[in-house]
Amino acid sequence: MPMDGIMLGFVERELHKALLGGRVDKVSQPESDTVVFVIRSNNENHKLLLCASANNARCHLTRLNYQNPPEPPVFCMLLRKHLLGARVKHIHQIDGDRQIHFVFEAMDELGVKSDKTLVLEIMGRHSNLILVSAEGRIIDSCRRVNAEMSRVREVLPGLPYLPPPTQDKLPPERITPAIAKEKLAPYADDLAKGLMQFVSGLSKPAANEWAYRLMKGESLVTLIENLPEMGPPVVLWSAAGVALDVFPFLYLGHDTTYQKPYDTPSIALETFFASRDASDRVSQKTAAIVRALKTHIERNEKKLALQNEELQAADQMENYRVMGELITANLHQIKKGQEMVTLYNYYDEAGGSLAIALDKQLTPSQNAQRYYKRYQKARSARETAKEQRENTLRELAILEAAYEDLRKCEDDKDIADIRAELEKAGYLRALGKKGMKRKPEISKPLCYLSEDGIRILVGKNALQNERITGDARGDEMWLHAKDMPGSHVVVKYEGMPPEKTLEAAAQLASFYSKGREAPLNPVDYTFRKHVKKPGGSPTGFVIYTNQKTAYMTVTQEDILKIKEADA
Repeated sequence: MPMDGIMLGFVERELHKALLGGRVDKVSQPESDTVVFVIRSNNENHKLLLCASANNARCHLTRLNYQNPPEPPVFCMLLRKHLLGARVKHIHQIDGDRQIHFVFEAMDELGVKSDKTLVLEIMGRHSNLILVSAEGRIIDSCRRVNAEMSRVREVLPGLPYLPPPTQDKLPPERITPAIAKEKLAPYADDLAKGLMQFVSGLSKPAANEWAYRLMKGESLVTLIENLPEMGPPVVLWSAAGVALDVFPFLYLGHDTTYQKPYDTPSIALETFFASRDASDRVSQKTAAIVRALKTHIERNEKKLALQNEELQAADQMENYRVMGELITANLHQIKKGQEMVTLYNYYDEAGGSLAIALDKQLTPSQNAQRYYKRYQKARSARETAKEQRENTLRELAILEAAYEDLRKCEDDKDIADIRAELEKAGYLRALGKKGMKRKPEISKPLCYLSEDGIRILVGKNALQNERITGDARGDEMWLHAKDMPGSHVVVKYEGMPPEKTLEAAAQLASFYSKGREAPLNPVDYTFRKHVKKPGGSPTGFVIYTNQKTAYMTVTQEDILKIKEADA
């Protein structure tokens, strides 16, 4: 767990040094469970992030800029009312566990100085941010908890603030050699489990590391005493370049080759959480769109199956025509009242006969007309079914492309692009425009830099695809995965690009397509001047000619090797 009590202790010391005595100049709430403070301290502005997310709860200094909602949430307004202009009086971690209190010296409504405490509790899905008065009563919290939600503790305005239930564990600083010997004695074969049983705030990775060091002969008390001086913090990366964990110091129990050091705990935490947090947020915000798309895709797939059945049934229409013509040619051999007749089939190259069912209530001529009518009806049904099938396939292409585009979303602007297109097409109900005062920002495509220093643009959705293709010059190379949903890729280079650049662009076109996991994924490439958008076609839809096809096998590791750049 990245934000355990040990890591929080390192962050507390960093924050105490940077923020103590600082003044709160700004408060924003970019997410329902995340607050960002701008604190002026030591002639410098610091941004403090406090997050009570179920999966990514944490606190640290941040250098990132967060997108705020058009209207500040109620909790944000309350924090501004109580804490703007306040001074950071004290920052302290509680008993070495995953709780940290920020004590602010603020002015109350009467202009009298009064302490207010903002409590961050890092407890998985029970994580919370709670503002507490000088009298110890809850002013409000980002997540209210009533009796129906928890039998253990209510978190509601006006109630006394009660800390989370204790687990009868000791904070690291209170552990003596005698206590360590007594507590660990029953766990000689599993020191990590023993450490987790009695040391507060210790996560499993930290317990494993401590156990590893104890097995190497280090004293537990010495290890704890040296903690404040240990460092630097590190991020553990996979061989593919994916952040796996973050530690307050080098963890010798892990492969040190993939542990990259950072200057401060905040920088290490921000590096680790940057992609993980963004991915989780996007998943949460796109969940409703994903459900709607799946419903529409399943509905269209069922419709397509029925239309295919209708087309197969319509294939019998030629038999109806032949039967009608054979009856007409043999009227003299057929008598009214017959239920079956076998006639020589001169349409059969093998010269066989054909058995034809008759309605005994009809004359031979009327039976012929009955088969002609069936033929006409089947032919009309086939034309209708073909047209409906084409419409269904077009709908499926739009829906599957949007579903594929959701995987590439990085922020609210990308999600807004996809939602706007789905609303326009009638697949999603338009959201209310209440409080929408800002003009929507234009989302940006992905941008990479090849080994040759050439920029490669990758559209993340239909709007971006249309934009980058429309803006491309005629002699710039354009790429797209063949016959499947995927990104438009444009190489910002006039003429045939260098081989390495073209290969990188083809890898990107393959990876950002539905066929990315195929052993050999076909990617078409042609110059932009050969790409056309038919009139009245959906956003991002194009046709192209003069293409060549490359067959790509691509992995995430291949993409991570391509340098990212600003669009």
